[in-house]
Amino acid sequence: MIEHKYFPTLEIAYSGERLAGVDEVGRGPLIGSVVAAAVILDPAQPIDGLTDSKKLTARKREALDSQIRERALAFAVAEASAAEVDALNIYHATHLAMRRAIDALAPAAEYLLVDGNKLPGHLLPGQAVVKGDSRHCAIAAASILAKVARDAQMVALDECYPEYGFARHKGYPTKEHLTALAAHGPLAEHRRSFAPVQRQLALL
Repeated sequence: MIEHKYFPTLEIAYSGERLAGVDEVGRGPLIGSVVAAAVILDPAQPIDGLTDSKKLTARKREALDSQIRERALAFAVAEASAAEVDALNIYHATHLAMRRAIDALAPAAEYLLVDGNKLPGHLLPGQAVVKGDSRHCAIAAASILAKVARDAQMVALDECYPEYGFARHKGYPTKEHLTALAAHGPLAEHRRSFAPVQRQLALL
């Protein structure tokens, strides 16, 4: 558990060891997959420094990513593609990625703690936790795995298309990204259902 000054202590209706924290990264970007992770931590191998991935430097996230993969009882990273985001909408695609990550855990989870205010429609019992990545270590661990995985995808995309600046803005609709989108047009990996991409497609 992580103490959070704005929220009461988290009450969890489960006391076993196969509790999975679940989180996602990539709802806001204009390009690429939405990535989710699920993590069952090992109480016998605690990991120091787990918190919301956005509060950590890239170097610290990568170090923790390695520790989580070495010490967790189980972990999985999954995604929903840009095409699935366009077909389903970002809300449903996010939950699809989460369900895929949960289903890939071995051993399987018995209970879910999911960052946010909605459960992803999985059969397992669980609870949604607002600001969960700042309130529970397992959700924080999931946020770190998802962030490192998605950032790596953006770095790889940057190597193919350096003129878009993906390594810097990670696909979010920054001024740099929007300027590049206007200058060079959408790529196959862009999310066509997102308004800035739709506007550029309409100009073609």
